[in-house]
Amino acid sequence: MLVFDEVYYAKFANNYLTGIDFFNAHPPLSQYIIAIGMWLGSHFPWDQQSMNGLAGSLRSTWSYRWLNALTGSFIPLVVAGIAYQLNRRRSYALIAALLAGADGLFLVESRYALNNVYLVILGLLGNLCLLIALNQSQSKRWIILALSGAFFGASACIKWNGLWFLFGIYLLWGIAWLLQGRGDSSKFKPWVGAGLFASRSKRDDSSETRRDKPCTTAKRRGNTQHSILKTPLVNLTQLNGIQFLGNFALIPALTYSLLWIPHLIMNPQPGFLEAHYRILTFHEKIGSGPDVHPYCSKWYTWLIMLRPVAYFYQTAQSTREQVPAYPPLPKGYGQVIYDVHAMGNPILWWLSTAAILLLLLLLLQRIWSGMRGYFPPTTVNYISLYLGLNWLAQLLPWIGVSRCTFLYHYMGASVFSGLGLAWLIDRWLHREQESWQIAAITVISLILLAFVFWLPIYLGLPLSPEGHQLRMWFRSWI
Repeated sequence: MLVFDEVYYAKFANNYLTGIDFFNAHPPLSQYIIAIGMWLGSHFPWDQQSMNGLAGSLRSTWSYRWLNALTGSFIPLVVAGIAYQLNRRRSYALIAALLAGADGLFLVESRYALNNVYLVILGLLGNLCLLIALNQSQSKRWIILALSGAFFGASACIKWNGLWFLFGIYLLWGIAWLLQGRGDSSKFKPWVGAGLFASRSKRDDSSETRRDKPCTTAKRRGNTQHSILKTPLVNLTQLNGIQFLGNFALIPALTYSLLWIPHLIMNPQPGFLEAHYRILTFHEKIGSGPDVHPYCSKWYTWLIMLRPVAYFYQTAQSTREQVPAYPPLPKGYGQVIYDVHAMGNPILWWLSTAAILLLLLLLLQRIWSGMRGYFPPTTVNYISLYLGLNWLAQLLPWIGVSRCTFLYHYMGASVFSGLGLAWLIDRWLHREQESWQIAAITVISLILLAFVFWLPIYLGLPLSPEGHQLRMWFRSWI
């Protein structure tokens, strides 16, 4: 059966293959991709026995889901690439990929013909290309910058909230220019966040947190300059206004517009401008609250995962029955529950939220100090800036949205909060004090155990009523 918005995206994708006119309330790119998966899947020799007409033509379920699963499997790798580009530490990249892979929401979204994994991976590829470009000389970076802008434009052509990734880059570039020239390390007063960033580390050469040895002003300045080399973010101000607007305004707009052409050829009415007006008015008319959809949730509830989304729920008398064979049995009658919940890994989610909020608090202190005259361009400062601003860019625009929103709208923000937690864990692992290393290992272990514990409701595996209830910690999760 089709779940949640598959009833739209799978059918719209099939319409491209059958030539049926239709109107979609989102840009067309994700439907192109699902349609390509359908066409390729129809030529593969496997899973041809489980054909159904749910998408509008006789298709196998696998045909309109396999490409989403493949795409979602690459998200941890892209997250690892971003982490590695930020400070060139392989351990950070490995931890970041591990945490991304342990987030159940991405697993659920990747299993169905939905569009959120495409939005996220394209936005992350835009970030990755930007970081790679900043690591190049100015004469070599223009192609990669253009590719970054194209990825951002493609993300917006999945859903308009793909623009939040671009918004994060605008914030980052603007703040970097405001803080330019405020990096006199002789004025720098280190703060260590109650030991969270303290550097009695075996391999960490971020010298701004070394307090256990005397350090002259000249030596501190040299060490700070050495730490600059660890992150490409300090090169942001090498992008002048023309370069920035060309790559992150003109190219995204051009990419977005060009991607509409196949849709407009097959669906000439409404035209480009009218289609956008109709998309806007459609979303403006959608209300909010349980009367619109039982799983609507406000943006501030996403931080603690207050209201996940149930994509599938079915009861049966035994695991031998075909599901769904009939409507759900009355409560208390079924002996087996099949439930697919679009929810994150709770332990990862809550710790990531705590981590990004902590980074933002410490970042605000540093920026305030920077506006008063000193903001050293160190790895710690700029990674905090990058993660904090991108997280805010993904979250804050939803404050003004009145329509019904869902937990999966937080997926882009959760990547940056997860990167923040991974960064803290990596720094703890490289502390000399054994207690910090134990804390890091404990956090990773809890996250992995939580992933295994909630895996049945990510995959829809059979559970007893008691086992299902054991995983529903709050009434708002049901």
